Amino acid sequence: MTWEIAFTFALLGFALLSFIKEKLSTDVTAITVFAVIVAVSTISHEMTQGVALPEIEEILGVFSNPAPVTIAAMFVVSAALSKCHIIEGISSYLGRLGKLPYPSFMLFLILSVAFISAFVNNTPVVVVFLPVVLVLSKQMGVSSSKLLIPMSYASIFGGCCTLVGTSTNILASGVLASTRDASTGELMQPLGMFELAKYGLPLLAVGTIYLILFGRRLLPDREALSTILSDIQQKEFITEALVRRNSALVGKTASESRLQKFKGLRILEIIRKGTTLMGPKDQITLNAGDRIVLSCRPSAIAAARNVEGLDIVGEGELGLEQVSSTAGVMVEGVIGPSSPLAALSLREINFRKRYNVTVMAIHRKGRNVTSELENIRLHQTDTLLLLGSEEAINNLRNSEDLILLDRPPVPVDDMRRKAPIVLGVIAGIVILASLTPMPIVASAVIGVAVLFLTNCIKPKEGYQAVEWSILVLIYGMLALGLAMKESGASDLIAHGLANGMLSYAPKELEPLLLLIAIYLTTSLLTETLSNTATIALMAPIAIEMAFQLQYDPRPFLIATCIAASASFTTPIGYQTNTYVYSVGGYRFRDFVKVGLPLNLLYFSMSIIMISHWAGFWPA
Repeated sequence: MTWEIAFTFALLGFALLSFIKEKLSTDVTAITVFAVIVAVSTISHEMTQGVALPEIEEILGVFSNPAPVTIAAMFVVSAALSKCHIIEGISSYLGRLGKLPYPSFMLFLILSVAFISAFVNNTPVVVVFLPVVLVLSKQMGVSSSKLLIPMSYASIFGGCCTLVGTSTNILASGVLASTRDASTGELMQPLGMFELAKYGLPLLAVGTIYLILFGRRLLPDREALSTILSDIQQKEFITEALVRRNSALVGKTASESRLQKFKGLRILEIIRKGTTLMGPKDQITLNAGDRIVLSCRPSAIAAARNVEGLDIVGEGELGLEQVSSTAGVMVEGVIGPSSPLAALSLREINFRKRYNVTVMAIHRKGRNVTSELENIRLHQTDTLLLLGSEEAINNLRNSEDLILLDRPPVPVDDMRRKAPIVLGVIAGIVILASLTPMPIVASAVIGVAVLFLTNCIKPKEGYQAVEWSILVLIYGMLALGLAMKESGASDLIAHGLANGMLSYAPKELEPLLLLIAIYLTTSLLTETLSNTATIALMAPIAIEMAFQLQYDPRPFLIATCIAASASFTTPIGYQTNTYVYSVGGYRFRDFVKVGLPLNLLYFSMSIIMISHWAGFWPA
């Protein structure tokens, strides 16, 4: 093993470990990998000749790959679709079907989400459908947990049907199009717009049947917090109180006064001389003149009279005088995919003053966080339990910073007039890419230009809709794939597989076993990494393995596309799973219970179909 191969494997190991540990964000990991490759390659080429690493010009050549540009353009198209409330229109139609039996409703839900997800980014589809499904679950008397995972899976089903259905397909196609055929030296043809449909549509049918027949039994019977809160629990009073000079609270912390421990009362803020005090509220010593912002249920005020040492707001002997009180509403809100709040803490946002709303808890990856909230940096898919006045909550509905889950958003008529243009642009992209020689990147960029020129979406909004971290991740992993190819690491993996498992197999079973190995490896990686990182790593390896063993790489690349998207067993492999994991009150094992059998179904059917169409299946 050469030092170049060892270096590349070490870099690959660092990337995989970093993705799994999540100490660094995926884009920071990717740009670190990119920077290390550039630095080591540049220095080594200056010091000696014949280094088996790509030249700096080759590394920078990854920016000419059309896939990231196409993905960025489709983000803008998806944002325009959301802005014109086309998805909301379809989801509101779904709301009329709430009286259908569970199996019939599930069929409409899965097919609706899958159809839309076949042509636009999956995440905004699921985000828009979330409040609709939560409201309908309450109307139908069905736990929201019976509907949210199927909705997320449906978006994955749809994404496997077309080239633009998910960024993984576009990226895999871009990798293929930038690869030269080992025998002819010519560039490979990219994936066609509907080339995946002959695999995706049967998988959609099988997945739908599985969820309808077995999903209700396997899925848990739990509710989202916003659904289980009764009207009384959702209504609280936000009260501001003044600590007088003769108050018994002066010189005591909130915990010593038992104020914060009392059920139904919560200290939201302590304000001193116009400044909100930071830190744990129960450890702050109260001074005369302090203003305490409290949230309390109506029943808590009457019950508090029976607690020794605690008097009610406004009672003279306690020294508290009620200065203002307003009715509050408790709702859930989700940090959306393009929210500017992501990566900021509540303190940095100055959340309560900015929105006149208090964050009571943060739900992240199956657990609730209720202490030291102001220092926690928000992540996409975080669910926030919010308390505020009716007016403040309604103002927040018009903000793109948070997606409230208590009811579907109300479409804006002015933007709905632009819907035919957006639908025409999407149809144009699909038609040009599938029926003409024009590549998908060209039709997508033309579509974005039309959207900007017709004011369907403003350029600033379009740029904000692009998830730049995904593009950085792609470029970093493309550079790593190039380094693996130039160093010989990909060849080593291919030869190792050929001399290992495949050497004991009959020649006629060799391509089938290689297909199985590539699918399973990709499937395992996508359950722990993001699907984009997985396809960026596995697509070049799959192509190189096929070339090394003298097979057409196309079937093996298609296997990586399906396996990278088919993330059903964990909530972290696919972003839509992470959203419903946070909102639906699921546990990790819930995804394993319902997703593992579905993963096995996808694996079995994919191997049979791909090997049949490619001529690998034994006669």
